[in-house]
Amino acid sequence: MSPAARTRQAWTAPDIDNQRWPREMFRIDAAELSQRLLGRRLVRILDGGERLSGRIVETEAYLGAQDLAAHCAGNRRTPRNESMYGPPGIAYVYFTYGMHHCVNVVCAEEGSPAAALIRALAPEEGLDRMRHNRTGPRRASPLRDHDLCSGPAKLCQALAIDRALDSADLVNGDRLFIEGADAGSLFEQAEIANAARIGVDSAGSWAKAPLRWYVKHCPHVSRD
Repeated sequence: MSPAARTRQAWTAPDIDNQRWPREMFRIDAAELSQRLLGRRLVRILDGGERLSGRIVETEAYLGAQDLAAHCAGNRRTPRNESMYGPPGIAYVYFTYGMHHCVNVVCAEEGSPAAALIRALAPEEGLDRMRHNRTGPRRASPLRDHDLCSGPAKLCQALAIDRALDSADLVNGDRLFIEGADAGSLFEQAEIANAARIGVDSAGSWAKAPLRWYVKHCPHVSRD
């Protein structure tokens, strides 16, 4: 089958193993990390041991102090964004609009703030729990699978990710981590799209920077 024919196929999740990344794998720039995360599995272990997970299908890169869309623009440093200045391979979880959490993967070098925002997942494990986390027990009809994690706030709610997981160690921690040593099969099966980030219109020339990546034809990707 030709590459062109492959890209027209509907996206299907690739097979990946459960190997976790060493810290060195996160010691790269945010744009590269954002692309490497596609196809990997984000895993959340709840207090009772229940495992929730999904394949990463959409990311955005925030490149550091020079990036006017980043929380650390101009080397801004506050209690809210302190994790961005931490070692690569930790989580940066922030609270926004007084109601939503978003989770990022810190990268590059310690002291040089940069991170990849995880925008969407294709849910894989613990879907019933995700539905409960998203809606509670009173919803008349259950959320469809592709509505569970199709956005950065949705996935955090579904996986019970909040500020308590800010600075969580994705390398050695047992509450939040990333699995999957090789996502090569994903790139063979699907077309990866590159576009401007969402919701950063006030970032001047950075607003149109093509720093968002997502799997085309994947129903779990967020809506613009």
